[in-house]
Amino acid sequence: MVGVLGLFVTFYIHRGTRWNRLNFIFFMLLNLSLIAVTINPNILNALRDALALHKAYRGRIIALLIVSNIFLLFYIFFTKLKVDNIHFQFDRLVRSLGTREIEKSADFAQQMKPIMILIPAYNEAENLEALLPRIPKQIEGIDVGILVVDDGSDDGTFSIAQSNGAFAVKNMINRGGGAALRLGYDILRKADVRYCITMDADGQHRPEDIASLILPIIEGQYDCVIGSRILGGRESGSRLRIAGVYVFGRIVTTLLGKKITDPSSGFRAFRMDAVGAIRLDEDQYHTSELIIEAVKQGLRIGEVPITILRRKYGKSKKGKDLIYGIHFARIIIKTWWR
Repeated sequence: MVGVLGLFVTFYIHRGTRWNRLNFIFFMLLNLSLIAVTINPNILNALRDALALHKAYRGRIIALLIVSNIFLLFYIFFTKLKVDNIHFQFDRLVRSLGTREIEKSADFAQQMKPIMILIPAYNEAENLEALLPRIPKQIEGIDVGILVVDDGSDDGTFSIAQSNGAFAVKNMINRGGGAALRLGYDILRKADVRYCITMDADGQHRPEDIASLILPIIEGQYDCVIGSRILGGRESGSRLRIAGVYVFGRIVTTLLGKKITDPSSGFRAFRMDAVGAIRLDEDQYHTSELIIEAVKQGLRIGEVPITILRRKYGKSKKGKDLIYGIHFARIIIKTWWR
């Protein structure tokens, strides 16, 4: 009765505008299999014997559970691929809309400099007001500009960025730091910017460290330089988070065969042409993604000491330390494996 009811429900749900051939076939086969097994359980004997469960207690049920879970895993994997594809298309749409908007700006070309500081920001008006005036206007005689990507803030982040001399662009919705950076990279590539330094909007990164990040790249030593709090210093903070930085540093170093002491650092500099072909997908917990992909692409990566300050205003958007660590580990493995 359940199987027959399932056939009707499957037909009812997937008819008309909701038609999906693959889902229809999957659920129809599932319900037909349930009907067949109910009418004649002996059809499972061959499956039970193939799995060497003929002597096991309730071997047919165990065999059925094994096979059904295998099919379920494949179905989950296929669904995940579809969701990822939709996410990819949505990301391209949002970034395309964002870059199209900046082309209408009269001061776009004037604001883009050979060295650009890229800052993703979400509700960081107070911190930006203190941070932006301290960013140098030139490094070694090369002009420096600032691009702030407002990631759907509902405070004064956008206006504060503009009033402090930054070129600001706004995401329509909050999508995460990684998504905001991808939009920023698109804008910088469109402007043929040579060098990019990414830093956080929360005031924890010191503008005084910018020069030490970019100079090794300007001098041709590296393609990408990471600011490391492990090599440098930090004001007192979460001991669990610092322990996590050490642990993840060892993991990334082992996976890549390249010593990385601070894979979670968002304070880094790179040549735009060197990272142009790197695949970046992650919206959150993204800091290790660029590092891992850069190493896999054979880019020259170095680290320099920096000092991490404590946040002055507001609360961290990263969430609880344990949850952050779990997701960060997931992204490391996912990026390394692909």
